[in-house]
Amino acid sequence: MEKKVLVLSGINLVDGGALSVYQDCLNELISCGYGEKCKIYALVNSKKFFNTNKQVEYIEFPRSKQSWLFRLYYEYFYFKKLSKRLNAYYWISLHDITPNVHATKQYVYCHNPSPFNRMKITDAKYGWKYYLFSKFYKYLYAINIKKNTAVIVQQDWMRKEFKKMFQIDNIIVSRPSIPATKTIVSAPAEKTIFVCPSYPRYYKNFEVVCKAARLLNEKGINNFQVIITVDGTENKYSKDLVKEFNNVESIDFTGLLSRNNLYDVYSKSKCLIFMSKLETWGMPIIEFKSTGQGMILADLPYCHETCGNYDNVSFVRPDDFNRLAVEMKKIIDGDKLGINRISKPNTPFAKDWRELFSMIL
Repeated sequence: MEKKVLVLSGINLVDGGALSVYQDCLNELISCGYGEKCKIYALVNSKKFFNTNKQVEYIEFPRSKQSWLFRLYYEYFYFKKLSKRLNAYYWISLHDITPNVHATKQYVYCHNPSPFNRMKITDAKYGWKYYLFSKFYKYLYAINIKKNTAVIVQQDWMRKEFKKMFQIDNIIVSRPSIPATKTIVSAPAEKTIFVCPSYPRYYKNFEVVCKAARLLNEKGINNFQVIITVDGTENKYSKDLVKEFNNVESIDFTGLLSRNNLYDVYSKSKCLIFMSKLETWGMPIIEFKSTGQGMILADLPYCHETCGNYDNVSFVRPDDFNRLAVEMKKIIDGDKLGINRISKPNTPFAKDWRELFSMIL
């Protein structure tokens, strides 16, 4: 019996969480035995980003990151010819855009939250690409979106937004794979330590944390330390951040930390602060949950959903540094925060890649 052809497309994925999604997807496909059932093609920027497997045929597109013109040419013109040549039965696009292809079943995995970003023109100084994405990415999402057998998103709040924005119902919520995290045993510290881990992009919203720390210092509260994983050398946003807040006594700008060093900081911290305005998941929330310590999170849908059921958490509006300072003071005083309870998303829902594959393949 001839195998059905499965094409995975992610020619623009070269780093970060999006690349991890592609790597995890391929690894799980093989682990679940789909390499025996299907002929798998992986469309990639470069094979060097993957642990190649003999059950997968890799097709490289090294020019896909050179310009958006190449990307759009591949998605809307070249892939139509390629899908016919490969005789694709399944086509899964793992990076937001629904290509123009011939396939019996077609899916798109959407994980870029740019259309839901309320970015101000004054923030464009930290990256015109982010600003343009916030204004125009929804139109890229919209092209061909109704051709899909189903649209796959990471959280239920995105399902609701997509349903409203594009008038579609065929949406599957599929959780990203969560890497195994070692149990973190909290170690004693002289001061109350707060940790704010992230790469410094403008929407990570470190400034609200800095303002809250400065406010507490101005009130004579100094028995705490806020560890922020930037040092001012990464980009213009971090440079401006450090320049404005470097003189705040309780802030420690450490620079980016290795995973082991970050987990060491977690073990000494009494609270995670994660106030990012734009995420589809928020991995530090998952990583820190194993401590059982406090978490102060942005009062946004992704935080509530990623946090899940937890007994020591507060949610603060992203720009409200006064309220953030109040919640930080509770941690400094040894108080517990609130309780978060969240129900399982409506169906269709897949808790991991394995469940998703059983639904769509």
